Amino acid sequence: MAGHSKWAQIKRKKAVTDAARSKVFGKYARLILVESRACGGDTSSPGLRTIIERAKSENMPKDSIERAVVKGKSGGSTAYNPVTYEVYGPGSVAVIVTALTDNKNRTAQDVRIILSKHSCSLATQGSALWAFSKAVDGSYTPTTTTTIQDTESEALQKLIDDLEDNDDVQHVYTNAL
Repeated sequence: MAGHSKWAQIKRKKAVTDAARSKVFGKYARLILVESRACGGDTSSPGLRTIIERAKSENMPKDSIERAVVKGKSGGSTAYNPVTYEVYGPGSVAVIVTALTDNKNRTAQDVRIILSKHSCSLATQGSALWAFSKAVDGSYTPTTTTTIQDTESEALQKLIDDLEDNDDVQHVYTNAL
């Protein structure tokens, strides 16, 4: 019977899961690299230790973590800069997008293209950030929330998925309920 190979099905499923894991590992490698550069490669520093623990919880291989630490410590690699974008999404929901990038112009353009596909645009600085408080670990938690309808919720989820597919984007925070 042609086309009924069990290995072919396993191979396709494995390719999808491997691609998703690779994307997550790449994001953690960038975070580790930036934090390692900031603390001089000291793995006992609280910031680097926290990121390494989060990477381990995602089953990132130990050698990949060590390579990222060494690469950051040597300082010869590409410099990644943190960038924060503020957006008002569907249903006037405040959205914060954090990214690590080596080229701010490219990342800004990529984010603008994604936002234009979803009929959104970048907001001015401080216009969406007021709805969040920044935690010690750098994450944002909403201080005020916005209730949205089901159609707006679906549109917001599609926007978040597209933003998270971008390699430079690290986290997307929203104040939607």
